[in-house]
Amino acid sequence: MAKQRHAEGMKIARLLMVLSSISPLFILWGIRGNNLIPDIYFSSFCTVMVIVPNFFLWLRVRTVRKLNEKRELVVGTAEDHREHLLVYLFAMLLPFYAADLGTYRDIAAAIAALCFIVFLFWHLNLHYMNLLFAVFGYRVFTINPPADDNPLSGKFSQVLITRRTLVLPGERLVVYSLSDTVTMEVNE
Repeated sequence: MAKQRHAEGMKIARLLMVLSSISPLFILWGIRGNNLIPDIYFSSFCTVMVIVPNFFLWLRVRTVRKLNEKRELVVGTAEDHREHLLVYLFAMLLPFYAADLGTYRDIAAAIAALCFIVFLFWHLNLHYMNLLFAVFGYRVFTINPPADDNPLSGKFSQVLITRRTLVLPGERLVVYSLSDTVTMEVNE
């Protein structure tokens, strides 16, 4: 029997969402500065890497709300992902902030490593890992569909960004789709 595969669409949107998730690193680098690159260039680059992806994320949320792109999400099981934010912070932000950027080779190595991480976040659909969601009081859950025989109900898990502290099986939630697998609960 062939294995069913789900290809995530919206590649550019997901990439920009990943870049917005690593924007805190650019804030830290911009504050820290660099001895090799003049502040005007380094700080400008860091500022662009913070503003553009986060503006896109804000624009994406605003667009789905404006277009009223609502749908219903039925909860089979829900898994809280608070620990993913801690892994994100300690596995990525702290080591990159502590990286010595004193030579061009160090900068090149840091950028290459950052590209690997961006690719992994993008490829593994971890584009929902964003510190801004936590700052604004949102939590992240993986929602698995109910186990039923309905071929139209969807058999792929969805990420839910919500202000709820608990999501119960059987709940029916009204959500906006930020990407093919990332949703944000409608707070009316």
